[in-house]
Amino acid sequence: MTIFIFLFLTILLLWFFYDKFVQRKHTLLINYPIIGRLRYLFEAVREPFRQYFGDEDVFDSRDKIEWVYKAANNRANYISFSPANPQKNPKFMLKHALIPLNNTEVDDNFSVTFGSKRLKPFISQSLIARSGMSDGSISPEGTQAFAIGAFRGHFPINTGEGGLTTNFLVTHRSYNNDYMQTRALTLVQKKAFILLRLLFNSSFAIRIFKKLLLKEEKDTYMFDRNKYCFYRVDWSKPLENFPKSVPADVPDIILQIGSGLYGVRDKKGDFDPIRYQKTLTFCAMTEIKLAQGAKQTGGKLTKNKVTEAIAYYRGVEAHQDLFSPNRFPYANSIDELFDFIEKLQTLSQKPVGIKIVISDREGFEPLVKEIKNRLEQKRSIPDFISIDGGEGGSATAPLELMERIGLNIKDAIFLADEILKEYGVRQEIKLIASGKALTPDNVVIMIALGADMVAIARGFMLSAGCIRARVCSGAGKHQCPVGLATQDTDRRKAYIIHKYAQMVENYHHNLLKNIKMILAVMGLKNVSKLDKTHLMLIDENGNIKQDIKRVMDKKVQDIQ
Repeated sequence: MTIFIFLFLTILLLWFFYDKFVQRKHTLLINYPIIGRLRYLFEAVREPFRQYFGDEDVFDSRDKIEWVYKAANNRANYISFSPANPQKNPKFMLKHALIPLNNTEVDDNFSVTFGSKRLKPFISQSLIARSGMSDGSISPEGTQAFAIGAFRGHFPINTGEGGLTTNFLVTHRSYNNDYMQTRALTLVQKKAFILLRLLFNSSFAIRIFKKLLLKEEKDTYMFDRNKYCFYRVDWSKPLENFPKSVPADVPDIILQIGSGLYGVRDKKGDFDPIRYQKTLTFCAMTEIKLAQGAKQTGGKLTKNKVTEAIAYYRGVEAHQDLFSPNRFPYANSIDELFDFIEKLQTLSQKPVGIKIVISDREGFEPLVKEIKNRLEQKRSIPDFISIDGGEGGSATAPLELMERIGLNIKDAIFLADEILKEYGVRQEIKLIASGKALTPDNVVIMIALGADMVAIARGFMLSAGCIRARVCSGAGKHQCPVGLATQDTDRRKAYIIHKYAQMVENYHHNLLKNIKMILAVMGLKNVSKLDKTHLMLIDENGNIKQDIKRVMDKKVQDIQ
């Protein structure tokens, strides 16, 4: 015991001398040796423990976070006594009916049709979509969980600007070698795989055989447990080899094309129409990303996330920072943008839309004028407009842009809906709203203000296991601790794909289930009946505003 005390005191003494007389990095440690290190300890643990002991400072209340977790786990979603953090004014309120409906009297149809005039329109079975999150910013395992959940839950999933990867096709089993590159296990390898699966689990067995057989590009392949083979799309195969229609065993995929043209570019970085057509054989429609509330500078992927697999998918160099240009290369003018949209519609025969941020009428009205002009000329127009709010994003973005760019999504969606109506073109365009929606009431309010569909990122991230550690960027030594938003292999291999796929599906199911309950309370048999007249607003002073259109019109006039 005496020896241990002596060693402990010796270490403390040496540590004291090092901080006081040797290191010249921290002034605090010179003045307060050893004890001054507590500052750095507390600073390090502050963020991880913030969400457990601090007030909720991202969403309306901690109750909303709890709702998502309960919904994802399919647990009873009630709270007792009162909300932990009552929502502050101003806030929208929902008008109830004097004689409400029973839940069974509300229509189960939540479908939305995009591009009704296209040869191949897209009919989404849900008015909720998973917003754009790239395979790369999300781990391969996380992307697979989202894709499986989306397929089972019958809701669309946006690829993000990283484009389509094999991980989005994890449910695809009806493929053939006409357009797939496969690597089958030999009989001996198959027996070894079965043994590993029995001794450990399927994920472990797949990981071992990926390392043995596939080397650097192992993350570009999926494993087919029925055929005992690895497979990935072979983009070198001719276009005529690819499916003539979207396979029935893949989710409804929205291809997002960002300014980097990832996944639809040639070796020079220009748009490749053939590669685009091949990609669209698996996708329902296309979204051109012009802007995002937190990423006006283009998407950012740090070099430690740009693996060989990501480089393969995107057509770029591995292990180099991947920062997209600020401006979309075919949007130097509205005319050029609309011509490019028309080109994509012709190539795919499917709906094509744009993703933008709105700051004022002056910024949005030229788009609407061109839509009206092209309709009069009987030319193609965007089939939908996705609007991203200025509330920030679900992943990595510059702090100086977060919550500084663009209108709040509620103001933006109202403004877009009103201007489209003013020009008589609203019926031609679908609106998708994106911005801090977590719970059914958030969705209902956005639909009432004018959205046709609501795209959710944060809520789906939480349902897929996110614990809000806020280390998604991969920059520095910290990585996503659950393996969802990282390319770190040690953390990724702990991610339980099928567990979180089920939670993603549960979250979506409970969103629709409780939207239906809200509609019943409001006396509405179908979500299509929902509009601004079903809302009221309590302002900062507690005054009740019944005429939402009048209230919002005044706000819009103030920002014109």
